[in-house]
Amino acid sequence: MKSIENIENIENKSVILRLDLNVPIKNGKITDSNRIDKIMPTLEFLLKKKAKIIIISHVGRPKGKVVKELSLELVSLYIKGKIKKEVSLLKENIFNLNKEDIFKNSNDELVLLENIRFYPEEEANDDKFSKKLASLGEIYVNDAFSCSHRDHASVSKITKYIPSYSGIQINAELNALNKITSEIKKPITCIIGGSKISSKINIIKNLIPKFNSIIIVGAMANNILKYKGLNIGNSVYEKNIDYIIQEIFSYAKKNKCKIYFPKDVKIGKKLNDKSFEKDFKDIENDDMILDVGSKTLVEIKRIIDDSSTILWNGPLGYFENENFSLGSSEIAKYIVNRGNKIFSVVGGGDTVALINSLNIKNKFNFVSTAGGAFLEYLEGKVLPGIKALN
Repeated sequence: MKSIENIENIENKSVILRLDLNVPIKNGKITDSNRIDKIMPTLEFLLKKKAKIIIISHVGRPKGKVVKELSLELVSLYIKGKIKKEVSLLKENIFNLNKEDIFKNSNDELVLLENIRFYPEEEANDDKFSKKLASLGEIYVNDAFSCSHRDHASVSKITKYIPSYSGIQINAELNALNKITSEIKKPITCIIGGSKISSKINIIKNLIPKFNSIIIVGAMANNILKYKGLNIGNSVYEKNIDYIIQEIFSYAKKNKCKIYFPKDVKIGKKLNDKSFEKDFKDIENDDMILDVGSKTLVEIKRIIDDSSTILWNGPLGYFENENFSLGSSEIAKYIVNRGNKIFSVVGGGDTVALINSLNIKNKFNFVSTAGGAFLEYLEGKVLPGIKALN
């Protein structure tokens, strides 16, 4: 990919910048600004180079209709506060806009088009819409890795009609992911959790040949425990997936990748209960497994000590209740305390929320807010937005 950092002269040029500013908004306030904060280096780089910036982004899923609550107005105000410059939100219909309409005032440096998903043509990857978007600028930059698994007009097809480059954040994301999938420093370990093992089987299968150890935690682990004949009481698990678990263990053995799962657990009778540590032989029928136990934590820490690279996706337990957050928080702190002895990559909404709550986000080598794109990349899928830039 051609990077924005390698463009020699962009002074006074109109740069169409595709970002993912899809932040949660509640009661008229942005409740998590991570996605905006992460793209600030790209904005600052372009402003320093005296480019004219046209931001394209979205909030929520308006499904091609104008939804007042999903306006980018709050986002524009937040960016204005961060960069201490005027940010104009253009609410005009894109089909009625021309290049010369956008920067009418010569002092304008940054404009934000209204939610691109207000247009049905965006998600339909409409060719005419892509061409119209491209006509508004001279250079296109994709810095929205978290949207790059979408075959949408402003993500992939626009690149047919305008010189296109990758942004600073998308480069950082891909560099981090390449270090855990291609340029691997071994031994490498994956800690993977979630509610459904069936939803992450393709990721696990793609990682097994490359990884030395895969630690399966969270509700996903309950399926393995049950498969192994251990009592899981009233815990969440998926039915009729023994063939998937057989496949994982068989494929792991063939590729000399060790699969780990909990040795002991912490239980409650309900989600808001107190935490009680138990061995599997002591689990009662109405017990719910909601965290890993102390023996499991000792084993995971030993594996981390023996690793040079860690990928973490999915908490170890029901961290929303602090009584069952110990496993996740203890492992998070243990990884960052390894410092430069380990290269650590974290992804997934719940895992990122956890490390944010511990205020240790900046102590990991890379934290991805990409969600779907992060997981699809780990599955080995080709992302349309990345392919379009190659």
